[in-house]
Parts: sequence; C-alpha cells; structure tokens
Amino acid sequence: MKIGIIAIQGDVREHQAKFESLGVELATVRKPRDLEGAAGLVIPGGESTTIGMLMQEYGVLDAIRDRAATGGWPIWGTCAGLILLAAEVIGPSPARLGLIDMTADRNAWGRQVSSFEVPLTVPVLGDRPFPAVFIRAPRIRRIGLGVTALASLDGQVVMAEAGPYLVSAFHPELTDDTRVHEYFINKARNYSAMLS
Repeated sequence: MKIGIIAIQGDVREHQAKFESLGVELATVRKPRDLEGAAGLVIPGGESTTIGMLMQEYGVLDAIRDRAATGGWPIWGTCAGLILLAAEVIGPSPARLGLIDMTADRNAWGRQVSSFEVPLTVPVLGDRPFPAVFIRAPRIRRIGLGVTALASLDGQVVMAEAGPYLVSAFHPELTDDTRVHEYFINKARNYSAMLS
C-alpha cells in the first residue's frame, strides 16, 4: 500500500519515518499526477497559508476536490492540514479543501513559545494516553453533522473524523508513538477493501 503526503512544506520527513517504520511506502505529492496510486493522503503540519497557496498554484487542490467528488479516499490533516480540510476557518483563511463540516480557529492554542505536550485520552487508540504535541495548533470550534469527535482537551475537540477524513490539531509525527499513523493506515486499508 502507498500513502501520499503533500510535500510542499511542513513535517514531511517526520511522517515519512513513521510510515516507513510501519512498512508503508510514502509517496511525495507536489503535482496532481503524484496522487495516482495512493490509497490515502496526508496533509502535514506546517504553515497552512503557504501549503494551501502552493497546492492551489500546482493544481493539487482541484485534483483532490475532483477525487473527493467521485468518492474520495482517506485524507489525514495534522495541524495545518486540519485547517486545509475545514469548511470554515476563523482568521486569515488560506486556499483550502473544505471537505469537513467544522470550524477551525488558527493558532488558537497559542504561539510557538506556548507549545506543549500533554497525555491525551484517545479511546479509538486504546487505554494508554497518547503523547500529543501541540505547536501553534488550531482549535476545532465547531463540528457539524457527520463529524465524530475522537479526542478532546479542555472541552475542545482536538481529533475528529468524518467518513474517510481524519484530522488532528496535534502532531503525532513528532512522537515515538505510531498509533495514530496505524489508525490512518487501517482507515486507508478498509476504504480500499470497500472499493474493491
């Protein structure tokens, strides 16, 4: 199985190391043709305005929207990726996909100097808390119909899914814990099996 990752800017190498440690090929995506053959797609943490602008300029946003309109495939957005998947954004709004009915508030957990790590309860990952790393993280202010909250912190949703889409306000790629990556791999496998 091959997973694509938007490799324009952000935590690309960190995700790549996690997926490769789990035996999954990670293909870098910069152009629409790079999406071919990918069973899923990761939009990494980074600078959402830059990533969105370049995805639009390179034609990747439209290619993903076209694929989403014809059934889509699993997409996981971490931090900046969450913003790009949100239907509504509070604050400066980058070019984005808008595939999940939710409202994201950019950098709402604080500036870079306010970064933190917290043991997070994520029931779909089991009983052991996940070491969630928050860096200039967005808050999910609202989730709509069809969106399921998977984890919350201080009453705010920080991980959610909607059909084939998964978002996390934190950075699982910056920890030694591979459970969120495994969760996404299983999501992609199940989705591929359902289509075949």
